[in-house]
Amino acid sequence: MIKLIILDRDGVINFDSPDYIKSPDEWQAVPGSLAAIAKINHAGINVCVATNQSGIARGYYSLSTLSDIHDKMCRELKAVGGHLDAIFFCPHGPDDHCNCRKPQPGLYQQALDYFKVEAAEALVIGDSARDIEAAHTLGCQAMLVKSNKDVAEILTTPGFENTPVYDDLTAAIEGGFVRFWAAKPGEAA
Repeated sequence: MIKLIILDRDGVINFDSPDYIKSPDEWQAVPGSLAAIAKINHAGINVCVATNQSGIARGYYSLSTLSDIHDKMCRELKAVGGHLDAIFFCPHGPDDHCNCRKPQPGLYQQALDYFKVEAAEALVIGDSARDIEAAHTLGCQAMLVKSNKDVAEILTTPGFENTPVYDDLTAAIEGGFVRFWAAKPGEAA
């Protein structure tokens, strides 16, 4: 049974941008994504965000601005009856060689430790190969949502070809989550 859902942020909860989300005004929820998170909350399952935020290392925005962006996300989520149980982020750039920048598994491990759940009890929902790779490294289950990424290319990555794909977070929760909800830890969904 799934006890924790770990969501990527950009491209899953909000629209992504090749220029980074650099202010609260640029953060815009994907239609239905906040209601989907509220549905997870109402099912009694912990839900958190694990997101790479290299814009901090690149000097595009500050930790304070990231906090303001997350405050907006949480306010809008609260307005539809939902909440996040935690937010984990990596502020490092690709050349920092940290363990938390996906596809490294550090952010997901932080979430597993924080919620005291086993990897097999966690479901990752992301929109990129790095999200899925980090999930598989730890043994978490994973689903992919379409955003502006090339899903067909992602699914050609060895080991990713059987990853369930949904149009967006709403479809993943309403259509795909049922099969993961019923699976027992260690059992294939």
